[in-house]
Amino acid sequence: MPDLRKYNIPVPRYTSYPTVPFWEPESFTIEAYERTLQSAFWESSKEVSIYIHLPFCESLCTYCACNTRITKNHQVEDPYIDYLLKEWELYLEKLPEKPLIREIHLGGGTPTFFAPENLNRLLSGIIERASLSKEFQMSFEGHPANTTSKHLETLHDIGFDRVSFGIQDFDLNVQKLINRMQSFEQVKAITEKAREIGYTSVNYDVVYGLPGQTVESVQTTLDQIIQLKPERIAYYSYAHVPSMRPAQKSYEAYLPDEDHKWEFMHLGKDAFLQAGYEEVGMDHYVMPGDELLEARRDGELHRNFMGYTPFTSKLLIGLGASSISDSWSGFAQNEKSIPKYYEMLDQGRLPIVKGHIHTRQDLFFRKHILNLMCNFETTWHESEFLEYCVALNYDLLDQLQEEGLILYGETGMKVLPEGREVIRVICTGLDAKLNGSNKSPKFSQAI
Repeated sequence: MPDLRKYNIPVPRYTSYPTVPFWEPESFTIEAYERTLQSAFWESSKEVSIYIHLPFCESLCTYCACNTRITKNHQVEDPYIDYLLKEWELYLEKLPEKPLIREIHLGGGTPTFFAPENLNRLLSGIIERASLSKEFQMSFEGHPANTTSKHLETLHDIGFDRVSFGIQDFDLNVQKLINRMQSFEQVKAITEKAREIGYTSVNYDVVYGLPGQTVESVQTTLDQIIQLKPERIAYYSYAHVPSMRPAQKSYEAYLPDEDHKWEFMHLGKDAFLQAGYEEVGMDHYVMPGDELLEARRDGELHRNFMGYTPFTSKLLIGLGASSISDSWSGFAQNEKSIPKYYEMLDQGRLPIVKGHIHTRQDLFFRKHILNLMCNFETTWHESEFLEYCVALNYDLLDQLQEEGLILYGETGMKVLPEGREVIRVICTGLDAKLNGSNKSPKFSQAI
């Protein structure tokens, strides 16, 4: 078994392909993107997934790399909702018929920064202009320290039955370093309340590699998480990108080294598997019977900007500042600055500032990288391989194969069990944009 630590190199997280640094804005136009919206609408049988970015937080979590705006002024809620609804109205004008909502996810920032009645106004305004699919799903991200029973009740009454709580770590010293405070007792209480109200799935986001973490503190956090038995756990590697998030420089002296981070990853994996969880895709663990396991078994597991889902969404509309929309044949990202986001909507235009329209080659590699991320294997026709194989990183793939981490050839690729820990590195072998570019974008470490 090779020492996989040599593969702990900066690589993309592959929430999209092409990854954002390799989008080609010079060939992107709003008109071209709107044509892809129309196509995706019909290909998805009029179903749309909706991601709503709610960027406000009362304090800065220094580890976070999301687009946020820090304020304690809750008067920002009403105008932001007004503009979200204005953006949704513009999308409805672009779509040929009333859409069917298949999925809604509230992300942030801190969605529970918003008062329950304001979330109700927002979601009612979204839903009343569309129809709900028979199998719709709704989920939101909640901060354990400010999610209230009223938040849970209001959203559950609308149709939400999934909630994801950002735990990160229960150790007080770590929480102080990353400025993210919530006690075990708070998390336990809000988890129990969610289940009492009727939420069928509670997810915990947990991060390893944070400043101040030790083997003992990580193990304690893992034990506490398992004690609460969330239905899903996302166990992520901390992304240290101080060039993009200067606040991360404040604790660089306290970051664990690569060997410890590697150990933390294995501690989590072993703990979750021993507790009865099953691994799904990359970084995710679920209880037996979870629909993600069924989707994987049936070959339906999908991954988009919102994470793993049990169905393939051809059309994802992102609403709000910095949100990314995905029409399968193209990506489009909104303006990150909230004032500029408002300004563009006041002008009656979608607040899109950049994007990418996929080529045939992009669609080929997107499909197969997605398959590897979801199923750890993919197949292609020999003729496709011959057309696009020049873009592969053969040096890397041959090395991975010699080390027993993958099998690949003219009809497909399979990630062997020993290679799953470095799936992001394996995907770079199929990343035509990365392999054929002289760019050196800054990515986080693989582990």
